[in-house]
Amino acid sequence: MTDWFAGAVAEHYDEDNADRPAGPVVDFLAPLGGGGALELAIGTGRIALPLSARGISVAGIDLSPDMVAHLHGKSTTIPVAIGDMTTTRVEGAFSLVYIVFNSINNVTTQDAQIACFENAARHLVPGGCFVVEAGVPNTHRLEVFDLSDTHVGVDEYDADTQRLVSHHFSLRDGQWRRLSMPFRAVSPAELDLMARIAGLRLRERWSGWQREPFTAESRSHVSVWEKQ
Repeated sequence: MTDWFAGAVAEHYDEDNADRPAGPVVDFLAPLGGGGALELAIGTGRIALPLSARGISVAGIDLSPDMVAHLHGKSTTIPVAIGDMTTTRVEGAFSLVYIVFNSINNVTTQDAQIACFENAARHLVPGGCFVVEAGVPNTHRLEVFDLSDTHVGVDEYDADTQRLVSHHFSLRDGQWRRLSMPFRAVSPAELDLMARIAGLRLRERWSGWQREPFTAESRSHVSVWEKQ
């Protein structure tokens, strides 16, 4: 897999996502993590560090050494395995495995997304939960998802292949810079089927971390699957 989060992306990641509060995410996850938590695509620790501060034992997996370096620049108490979250294993079993902020879509094939669910399930104790935050795929060929003085975000979607490319145009040091990152858009229903293949069943689904109801109008979802 390509490390799309190396270099400048890792350097500016926390700054670029400063408007995404971690509090509601941690409030949701903490009650599920009493038996330890594993974050897939742990990144710079935006969620893992405040979750750990709640007394939850947290470990992580991430493909990007640069992202993990920023995490360990803040704290070295969270162990992280560098590798592909579809296959990489860490020691122990957990009551919670989670992946946030559309990171499941960074896995760009259906087979690999299924493998991600299977890997999550292997790390869970019976009754443990796999939590995924992801967007609901749009039906438009092009969609502007962010527009500000310093950032323009445009999603380019191919419904035939479910390939989604997010184009980010960011103003840095007086120059506009472009980053185009590939994803695989996946519906909640398809994720439910992947979960069943991995031996998980849907326990609950919300449109956000504060348990807003999930409806036909929801643009994102937080889904919780339980290991049988």
